[in-house]
Amino acid sequence: MTKTKVTVGLGSCGIAAGAGKVYEKIRSLKEAENLSFELGKTSCVGMCYREPLVEVTDGNGTYLYGEIDPDKAVEIINKHVNNENPVSDYIVVTDLYDTPDRKYLDGQVKIALRNCGMIDPEKISDYEERGGYGGVKKLAGMSQEDVIKEVMDSGLRGRGGGGFPTGLKWKFTYNNNSSQKYIICNADEGDPGAFMDRSLLEGDPHSVLEGMIIAGYAVGASTGVIYCRAEYPLALKRLAIAIRQAEEKGYLGGDIMGIKGFSFNITVKEGAGAFVCGEETALLASVEGKRGMPRKRPPFPAESGLWKQPTNINNVETFANVPWIITNGASSYAKYGTEKSKGTKVFALAGKINHGGLVEVPMGITIKDVIFKLGGGIPGEKKFKAVQLGGPSGGCIPEYLSSTMVDYESVTATGAIMGSGGMVVMDETTCMVDVAKFFLDFTKNESCGKCTFCRIGTKRMLEILNRITEGEGEQEDMQKLEELAYQIKDSSLCGLGQTAPNPVLTTLKYFHDEYEAHINQKKCPSLTCKKLLTYEVIRENCTGCTVCAKNCPVDAIDGERKEVHFIRQEDCIRCGLCYTKCKFEAIRLS
Repeated sequence: MTKTKVTVGLGSCGIAAGAGKVYEKIRSLKEAENLSFELGKTSCVGMCYREPLVEVTDGNGTYLYGEIDPDKAVEIINKHVNNENPVSDYIVVTDLYDTPDRKYLDGQVKIALRNCGMIDPEKISDYEERGGYGGVKKLAGMSQEDVIKEVMDSGLRGRGGGGFPTGLKWKFTYNNNSSQKYIICNADEGDPGAFMDRSLLEGDPHSVLEGMIIAGYAVGASTGVIYCRAEYPLALKRLAIAIRQAEEKGYLGGDIMGIKGFSFNITVKEGAGAFVCGEETALLASVEGKRGMPRKRPPFPAESGLWKQPTNINNVETFANVPWIITNGASSYAKYGTEKSKGTKVFALAGKINHGGLVEVPMGITIKDVIFKLGGGIPGEKKFKAVQLGGPSGGCIPEYLSSTMVDYESVTATGAIMGSGGMVVMDETTCMVDVAKFFLDFTKNESCGKCTFCRIGTKRMLEILNRITEGEGEQEDMQKLEELAYQIKDSSLCGLGQTAPNPVLTTLKYFHDEYEAHINQKKCPSLTCKKLLTYEVIRENCTGCTVCAKNCPVDAIDGERKEVHFIRQEDCIRCGLCYTKCKFEAIRLS
């Protein structure tokens, strides 16, 4: 008889939603009543919008319960686990029948995320049972050139944003002779709305370690460094556990898998959260204990990287793909995607979308399909307006280009970039000028200050955007923004400055009319920019209840009880309290 297993999703998203309390409730109930089911932990399966998640596997099948609190957890244990009566009201996915949420999982192809939500990330045995470290075991029968060729033939490109062919990058490092070489995993994920790397490190740290070990063998490196931002405490904790377990099992250390002379060790370097340290040369400086600032290239890291030795740098998702490629073969990976963009890509869906979370899809899928078939569309049946792809370095792609394929060339042609995979969805209530201002404010603050155009130019651009959103913009401001944007792109040393103007340029290109409305009409079409809003009393709806006047913090509303009220525009601070407090829809916002 199959023993029933109860598994709680304990990724950061689940814990934030209350999964820790759910787990403790189930654990205490199991101990108090001496129940015989097995209780386990896993991480995020990608359905962040349904957290906390609890999975029950029994002799009949698997049931995934969503949005579970401690009380619901007790009900599931009492009814399902103890009495074999599944609680259908809470089931979001099961292998026994179809559910609406199944489309979210069935529409994906999981390679990088293959183990996330499927294993206990703190147990190396769980990883091994699903074929983990099979790629490392194959190395004994492969030369370094064989491994590099396999990765090149797969078509895997860097998933950190640049999209450079991974195998070619490895070959450059391999061709540079040195007694000491390094492998670095860039886990300095800093884009607003992006959480792909964090989820991978929390849910399947061993896949990243295995990818680094394979890369170390291929290029002739003996040391690996994972540069992970300190704001990811759970990822750091699970990385430390995984490294210790891999050392104990012989996957790290000397003569790995009996390969004489192949030694590889991994350490973790915690970053302080500087966005610029996502750039390779700034990252290297930070690892060396220096201020994280970029330098000129060449020499490239493959020639002179960490401590001036040949160094290969890839991001988390790139390394997570490598073991699957070595185990299953290059052709198995290359069958997904397009001619120039092979394989799959992980995206973090955030913003105005029903199914926020992680998805992994084949390259070549359209933006529309990601948002509507997997993401469940826009909340409240509002109109889809745009998607920000590529984070602060990317751009805003409008709704009419939503049939654009998700591959490096197609996305770049829109003016955005693939980036690391953050996809922030916006609806009709989003002001695109305000969005441009938000991302430019981020990059301005994150500039290391080395380049004058990046340091000062982004500040000047932000000043112009602030004026526009406050109703003080002038017609020539749009031309000034564009001129500054291209000067910053052309004059900055690293990718931060070279891409910082992208959100402004794409919004100017695709949402020019919104800039015109802000400047010429002194109005925000999306009713977002506070200083451009007007609150007025609708005479025929006003009952004279005085609620608006009583809640106005600056006494800008006149009127006697049971008489029509009036808002003095010169005194109104546009706080919106009159609009939200009125029960008779007597306040018009324009």
